[in-house]
Amino acid sequence: MPVNLAPPRPEDLLPVKGVTLGVAEAGVRKAHRRDLLVIRLAEGTSVAGVFTQNRYCAAPVILCKEHLALAKPVRALLVNTGNANAGTGEDGLARARRTCVELAAAIGCDSVQILPFSTGVIMEPLPADRIVAALPRALADCREDNWGTAAAAIMTTDTVPKACSRRLSLGGKPVIVTGIAKGAGMIHPNMATMLGFIATDAALSQEALRQVLALATARSFNRITVDGDTSTNDSFMLIATGAAGTQTISGEGHPDFAALAQAVTEVAIWLAQAIIRDGEGATKFITVHVEGGKNEQECSKVAYAIAHSPLVKTAFFASDPNLGRLLCAIGYAGIPDLDVDGVRLHLGDVLVARDGGIDPAYREEDGKRVMQQSEITVRVELGRGSAQTTVWTCDLSHDYVSINADYRS
Repeated sequence: MPVNLAPPRPEDLLPVKGVTLGVAEAGVRKAHRRDLLVIRLAEGTSVAGVFTQNRYCAAPVILCKEHLALAKPVRALLVNTGNANAGTGEDGLARARRTCVELAAAIGCDSVQILPFSTGVIMEPLPADRIVAALPRALADCREDNWGTAAAAIMTTDTVPKACSRRLSLGGKPVIVTGIAKGAGMIHPNMATMLGFIATDAALSQEALRQVLALATARSFNRITVDGDTSTNDSFMLIATGAAGTQTISGEGHPDFAALAQAVTEVAIWLAQAIIRDGEGATKFITVHVEGGKNEQECSKVAYAIAHSPLVKTAFFASDPNLGRLLCAIGYAGIPDLDVDGVRLHLGDVLVARDGGIDPAYREEDGKRVMQQSEITVRVELGRGSAQTTVWTCDLSHDYVSINADYRS
């Protein structure tokens, strides 16, 4: 069960003018499962994306980058689950291209105006025939209020759909930001196996869209980790239709930039945290906050050393206050001149360590009380400056092993 995460209520997901979504059962990996999503975009829509840095990036990632580089208006996104189309070479590229060609023919645009996305098992051929056969059904299902169904259609090992909306006003006009994401394992920054799609009906220039995307990514999907594995398929797309009739936001200096960037970032953070709450086998949602660093980079080193450590994560699963594991992770994080006498470690509301060792007032029962909670904050004060960062992770349970051992069966 996910950690304090309920499925989204359809009435809470706000339609974005200029975006319609349709799903279908294509039988990509399993029969009788909604596993194909088409997102159609109105003319004039702007799209920007960030992608995995894994060198074995999937065929759809390669094609998305190629199509976006051509700077032609994107008219639709095509998403399948069950098969990642990664590690499939030229054949995988050909199969992905075919799906783009077929969808483009169906909606009357060029194939480079289609962006493909896949998630699922790696190194298996994409069943393009099944996807193509299901396209008419997905197109027939397209409507503005289909965000909840779309969120369910892109799941793999997720246990609940992930979707979120925000409403704001720009220049006196109502604006919507709605997003969906999937991911539960193979989650690690750059990016976090995840797919994320956020849309707004505000108007943004291409440069402003990229700026908002970069800000939101840095504060959300690049601040989560389940298991330290960077997927081959990670993609996060930001879509702006301009259908709300607002002034075009030209860049960071525009008066509406900050408000829209905040709304998009809030949606991205909610989705990113939902991925961690639904991490494979997760029973604890853990916030790791590191402050007092000389710069954000060294704060991140410490945060990820803690968040990635199997010893730390299994201790959280067991509710075992074996907190020497936390000190160990801080020590090997990669700050060569770290003065451990200046470090303070907090577990929830409990001061655990200071002056190079355990706090004299610390009691084991206090540590166990915090460790038994479903949501836990680890706070580290480095005592070196004013920089800080926050990372979200989960524990590592028996179920994580079972889920991944049985994944292809």
